[in-house]
Amino acid sequence: MTARNPAPAWYVISLRPRGGNASLRRAAARHGAGLLALAPWKLETIDSAESRAALDRALAADRLMFTSPQAARSAATLCALRARAGQDWFAVGAGTAAALRRAGIPVVASPARMDSEGLLALPGLQQLQGSTIGLVTAPGGRGTLPPALAARGAEVIRANVYRRVPVLPPPRALAAVRDLDAPAVLAVSSGEALQLALQSLPAPVLERLLGLPVVAASERLVQLARASGFSDCRPARSARPADMAEAAAQLMA
Repeated sequence: MTARNPAPAWYVISLRPRGGNASLRRAAARHGAGLLALAPWKLETIDSAESRAALDRALAADRLMFTSPQAARSAATLCALRARAGQDWFAVGAGTAAALRRAGIPVVASPARMDSEGLLALPGLQQLQGSTIGLVTAPGGRGTLPPALAARGAEVIRANVYRRVPVLPPPRALAAVRDLDAPAVLAVSSGEALQLALQSLPAPVLERLLGLPVVAASERLVQLARASGFSDCRPARSARPADMAEAAAQLMA
């Protein structure tokens, strides 16, 4: 008879998009934690004549800016990515930069602080008068980027290449969180995901979540979580799964 693996001593509850939890699950397991996926959305590439035309215009800009790994993956699905001579490419964080390198862009600048503010602080995005920036992203989100770039003198050419589609987690996942009798930490790497979860989850699940400590990917998300009713909120070094899991483990220590 095969012995069962012991139950984890604690859990990370993830709001990452459906199908996007493998890295965080592995990172949590290294700290002895299990993972419960409570995705309030899934990601879909927007494959239309309009999205392809917008991406073509964006890719002709002086600088390219990608706001997530999915933006890089979806863009690469729609067309082959190639850097033109003299063109600068920027990513909001290390994961997005890695996705661009896998898609064929060898040189990508990304900030140590992996959010809009960190991206806007990069040296290559300071003097923008008369330049064009292709912003490859999704509808909504990163609302600070276009006005900040325009204020520096850039023409922003936006290409929405993927969308976030709200979904309700399956009943089994909802019950697992509602009935959880072990310590847990809620991992928040997206403000939109948190707000969508708070709007759509059943009341018993939401009540359980609001009693948990939160690890957030940035100070901005810490403030959002506090404003949403969470009392114990701590920042991680970044949104990378290893950093989120380490911050959660420190909370559980």
